[in-house]
Amino acid sequence: MNEADFIAALRQLPLHEGARGLADDTAVLKVGSETLIITHDMLVEGRHFLPQQDMADVAWKLVATNLSDLAAKGAEPLGVVLGHMLGGDDARFVEGLEEVLSHYGVPLLGGDTVSGDAPRAFGLTAIGRANRTPVPSRAGARIGDAIFVTGTLGAAMLGFEALRDGTDGDDTAYARPMARVMEGIDLAPLANAMMDISDGLLLDAFRMAEASNVSFAIDSAKVPVAEVDRRDDALRWGDDYELLFTLPDGTLPPVPATCIGAVEPRGFAPLFLDGEPLVNAEGLGYLHE
Repeated sequence: MNEADFIAALRQLPLHEGARGLADDTAVLKVGSETLIITHDMLVEGRHFLPQQDMADVAWKLVATNLSDLAAKGAEPLGVVLGHMLGGDDARFVEGLEEVLSHYGVPLLGGDTVSGDAPRAFGLTAIGRANRTPVPSRAGARIGDAIFVTGTLGAAMLGFEALRDGTDGDDTAYARPMARVMEGIDLAPLANAMMDISDGLLLDAFRMAEASNVSFAIDSAKVPVAEVDRRDDALRWGDDYELLFTLPDGTLPPVPATCIGAVEPRGFAPLFLDGEPLVNAEGLGYLHE
């Protein structure tokens, strides 16, 4: 099975309504007067981080990528639960974990440790509290909305290449991504749809358009990228963890962001890039095989 096949099989199991049909990045669970947001992500050595990386950076990225999912729901982080595979540099992992949890003001709730052989894998569950309901999803984009992104895309790609090649390039965006938690909280009352960019702008825009049953029209020249002559790569590479969101036409975002296109009635394809239809997800970003 590839990822799509596996998720399709999981959808045949009994699902809680908060699972949103496994079509979103988080579960949304109403408990009394509170709405909790729950997400779980993993990092695997050789796929999500390089074997030679500082384990403090791996700990940072593990937490930040999960908090990024909470950010896309406008959720305030409450705590995290860690799944840790013992190995080399565990002390550095703990140091990095302390740094990232302190940075975001998020406590560790518990977890589990196991031993094993390389490649190592780490998991983290993050729990947050929704600051508004309904909670933003991938599926809310409306015809006429403007499409926005926060930050700059492609910096993580350049950071990965610097680490891989051992150059003196800035690897911060790849090694220690920043979750846009406060931006997500500010955007949640306004955004019709929102998600974080983890697998590439084009692939994640394709997914959001599909979930919303609309077409996204994106102007590549408007997308802010870290290196102009690598624009096409930056649109597909991923790992940037910026926010992709739609706002009603004429609504100004309350955070720094760039308008990159518009939501249109569903046409021949879910995604149009510079007027050209992109009819399937192949080649648009990172797909789990």
